[in-house]
Amino acid sequence: MTLLPALRGSGADRADAVRVAGGTLSSEALLGCVVAVADRISGAGVVAVDATPTLETVVGMLGAVHAGVPLVPLPPRAGRRERDRILRHAGATALLGARSSEDDRLPTIPVDLRQRSASHHPEPDPGADAVILYTGGAAGPSRGVRISRRAIAADLDLLADAWRWSDEDVVVQGAPLFRAYGLVVGLLGALRVGSRFVHFDRDAAARAGGTMYLALPAQWARIARNGPLARSLAAARILISADAPLATAVAERLRLLTSHTPVQAYGTTETLIAVAGRAGEPPVDGAVGTPLPGVRTRVLDRDARPVPADGESVGELSVRGPTLFSGYVRGEPDTAGPWHATGDLATVAADGSHRIVGRRLDVVRCRGRWLRAGQVEEALMSHAGVRDAAVVGTPHPTLGEQVTAYVVAEGLTAQVLIDHVGRHLSAAHRPRRVHFVDELPRTAFGRIRKSLLVDAG
Repeated sequence: MTLLPALRGSGADRADAVRVAGGTLSSEALLGCVVAVADRISGAGVVAVDATPTLETVVGMLGAVHAGVPLVPLPPRAGRRERDRILRHAGATALLGARSSEDDRLPTIPVDLRQRSASHHPEPDPGADAVILYTGGAAGPSRGVRISRRAIAADLDLLADAWRWSDEDVVVQGAPLFRAYGLVVGLLGALRVGSRFVHFDRDAAARAGGTMYLALPAQWARIARNGPLARSLAAARILISADAPLATAVAERLRLLTSHTPVQAYGTTETLIAVAGRAGEPPVDGAVGTPLPGVRTRVLDRDARPVPADGESVGELSVRGPTLFSGYVRGEPDTAGPWHATGDLATVAADGSHRIVGRRLDVVRCRGRWLRAGQVEEALMSHAGVRDAAVVGTPHPTLGEQVTAYVVAEGLTAQVLIDHVGRHLSAAHRPRRVHFVDELPRTAFGRIRKSLLVDAG
């Protein structure tokens, strides 16, 4: 099995095969640079790279994958403690790229785009680890997830079929390169299919000219607020959103501006993309799609019984299939056997479409009802004065849990926001408490640490 045919000399040479941060490499130059990195790290144990969006980063990452050396991408915003923990935990033996800190104890292997090589590296075993990705850490310390070459190939082939992805596509993506969506789906997907690849920084605007756009919900929200930019994406073939639920209002505005409703996809670090919408099929409002072929899902209630496929009953989602991870670093247990319990709550409709409610901390159990925190957050964010918002359930003596909101805003009162939510949702969704904060606590991976908000009450 060849994981990345484009790095084995397959396909025509393209002058703009990869574009990152204003730099461009042709297919031939990319191959030469990648092989030069592979030459230098061949036989190494585990290598890490700071996942800043640069050509050097992309070449270093591809060099590790090409050489069969497990790759650990480091979040650029990780603090010293989290960075050191990941390096130690993963057993990294070297850092690729420029040294980011004098405190790094590992040897550094520079990535020089002027160096080229034409040597041959055999294709590694399909079951070997290609990447070690760390989970978001919103509910505790992040865990190292070992993902095999076989699982990556299986997932990308399923997505290529679902999205009608071909070597004629130009993939423009902005998802972080330390997450599975940005690294595996975006970068490795383009190299497996043979399409052109363009990466834009998370804080930059998308550029027109692509046929496939992969972005995070927050990025789609920024694009949707920029009318001229959004309209420039009308010529695209498909827009794709993953990594978190996409707000219905954002999806609708994008549809009006681009004539495309973004296809949604769902997966975790452990499952890769397991559930997705299909190209050419109208997305079901709020749903992330149906399981990919060969992927099985189950949604179980608290007593481990399947919930009815009625689109309303909520349970925990588990996944099994060819895209699953190989295990956690250092043998941390995953007790589900062939099924991986994602920790996400979901509903399933009669047509098999899945709707992701969120993690346990993303719902509020009020008077026996499941209230989706994301709905309240979306309503809060629709107010022009709100810059950021998070909603959790906190204990209440008679309700069980009450809706509590943490909001980053200026010049607003709690009552104004409570009334604003009430105009969009039912009375049960109205926050009973609103806390104004300067910023929301986030992990190095950008996830809101809702457990801290619950503890704060």
